[in-house]
Amino acid sequence: MLSDLKRIIDQISRDRGFERKLLIEAIEEAVLSAARKKLGSRREIEVRYNEEYGEIEVFQFRTVVEEVMDEQAEIDLAAALALDPEAQLDDELGEKMDNIAELGRIAAQSAKQVIIHKMKDAERDVICEMFQDRIGEVVSGIVQRFERGNMIINLGRTEAILPKDQQIPKRSFKQGDRVRAYLVDVRKGVKEAQLLLSRTHDDFLVKLFEMEVPEIAEGIVKIMGVSRDPGFRAKIAVTSSEADVDPVGACVGMKGSRVQNVVQELQGERVDIVHWSPNPATYAYNALAPAQVSMVMVDEDAKSLLVIVPNDQLSLAIGRQGQNVRLAAKLLGWRIDVKSEQRYANLENPGYQSLLALKGVEEALADQLFSRNILSTAILAEAAIEDLTVLRAIGDEQAVYLIQAARNSLGLDPDAPIMRKRVVEELKEEGDAVTVVDGEPEKPVSDDVAPESEPVEIEREDEAGSDPQE
Repeated sequence: MLSDLKRIIDQISRDRGFERKLLIEAIEEAVLSAARKKLGSRREIEVRYNEEYGEIEVFQFRTVVEEVMDEQAEIDLAAALALDPEAQLDDELGEKMDNIAELGRIAAQSAKQVIIHKMKDAERDVICEMFQDRIGEVVSGIVQRFERGNMIINLGRTEAILPKDQQIPKRSFKQGDRVRAYLVDVRKGVKEAQLLLSRTHDDFLVKLFEMEVPEIAEGIVKIMGVSRDPGFRAKIAVTSSEADVDPVGACVGMKGSRVQNVVQELQGERVDIVHWSPNPATYAYNALAPAQVSMVMVDEDAKSLLVIVPNDQLSLAIGRQGQNVRLAAKLLGWRIDVKSEQRYANLENPGYQSLLALKGVEEALADQLFSRNILSTAILAEAAIEDLTVLRAIGDEQAVYLIQAARNSLGLDPDAPIMRKRVVEELKEEGDAVTVVDGEPEKPVSDDVAPESEPVEIEREDEAGSDPQE
């Protein structure tokens, strides 16, 4: 059995990538464990691998005594002299054991378990070392199975886990599908190495573009920022170190081929590619695409931007459930407040400001009040209940509350009778005169109210190469 040991060690070391030293140590430990089980735990036993003969040698050491009291630890002088003519009392005499092949079934099974355990430990260490240097790369494997929503990916020599919260929502794979993912971490578990994958990580999108766009791999085009709503939409900002290379066009590719490959890998996730700019106003202008922007006001101390867009562009700039502006804000790392031109004009109107000063009145409600010609707190104080209940989400109770709040702010009696119905136009004061066109009031902007910041004049950078999905 042991005559083939050297060949087996060499083959396992070559096929599995183990160090020979680790394998030899595992075999020595296994044989030592088996020998102690067979021969007794009190024996002082030493196991060595003979490299020249490719054999395992077992030695037992006993103390030379006149009268043996413990056969496992002692040997009498006569027996010692037979082994070594120069042996003396109290010497530690070593003896090579020749019957290690007869260690017994239980001992041999124990040795086998030790070898298997050591080999698994060695294989785990090899895998950890192999993949430790690949953290931050995209790996490819086959979907092996599912465990409590987690996806187990077979990478060849080992398995990796794609946790449920790192999978793109509403997108599914089935057993046997090939999948690519971003290697986030390698952990050395008790039983085996654990490789953690992600398909929702921002850097997964970066790596996919690096694989598809040679200009990025060569360093000509650089990715300056990424923000994702995994499975739905993403924004990526790019710039070029060479004036004659359009970074957006390079990422889009001929007829959109490059970006479409990325989108296909992300199973339909929409990707907006925008020009990066060191100017936060210009950067925001580009990041909010496809919406058009009228002007941007910058507050560098607060790292916030006030973005003004045409009235018909407001919903596009904000996006579904605020997705577009949220991704743009994440891309810049700044707070972005988007307002329509109409609301921005309203904000400079003293009557509008008086409405906002009332507790419970926010911009959305103030806009609705303005749409009904309730253009100041004074008009609101004299309004009828039905002047307010025609507005969405305002009932009788809230209408009364708003009218009383307006009266309180003006020092009027809040408990005075409130009419159920009355024409608001009759109650407008001369100072709040408004021209009504097609049923909607035109609100003049007061000349004596200046904006907090000067508008920034911006020219949108060429977007000819933007994502063809827009």
